Amino acid sequence: MRVVIAGGHGKIALLLEQLLATRGDAATALVRNPDHFTDVQDAGAVPVLCDLESSDVDSVAEYLNGADAAVFAAGAGAGSGNARKDTVDFGAAALFASAAERAGVRRFLQVSTVGIELADSPTMDPEFAVYLRAKGAAEDDLKQRELDWTILRPGPLTNEPPAGLVALEPKLPRASVSRADVAAVLVALLDEPRTAGLTLELTNGKTPVVQAVRAAVS
Repeated sequence: MRVVIAGGHGKIALLLEQLLATRGDAATALVRNPDHFTDVQDAGAVPVLCDLESSDVDSVAEYLNGADAAVFAAGAGAGSGNARKDTVDFGAAALFASAAERAGVRRFLQVSTVGIELADSPTMDPEFAVYLRAKGAAEDDLKQRELDWTILRPGPLTNEPPAGLVALEPKLPRASVSRADVAAVLVALLDEPRTAGLTLELTNGKTPVVQAVRAAVS
């Protein structure tokens, strides 16, 4: 399997690249900073220089040609400012999805977030609300496309070692999850095409990853 990953130097992406490389799959990582190439190569992926904020659909589609799946794992990150939350968390996601369509790559995983429905809550931090709205807009955009998409909404992320035990449901009580377990779930989703069309929340839990993914489509 060849997978193209947007946000290829992100923490979840690097963990995903390691897992894919370990089992013999090929990963191409879109990276906006050439200084990060070594980290991506060490994770077992092939880095390519591509800034989704300044690229066009045709140029991104070239990286996706011949791929089996696409994973959007990019994000503007904390302290990035409201404008970049719109251009990355929404704009880059939409561009990457358009490029997947152009390249004929139907399988598409998008890493989103829990709490999108709280964006307009009066108690929500205004900057975080912008982030939630951008992620929500990216989800809405993806759901209208002719792609075999799956949206994964992790809870608050930690850097704990992988537990290998998760909860994966359309709606879950708010709880954290390790980035390593998010990466493991992404691999399992790639292996389970029947998850196409599902939006799933993810937290730490009691079910082994592969079983949790299978249960989501049972």
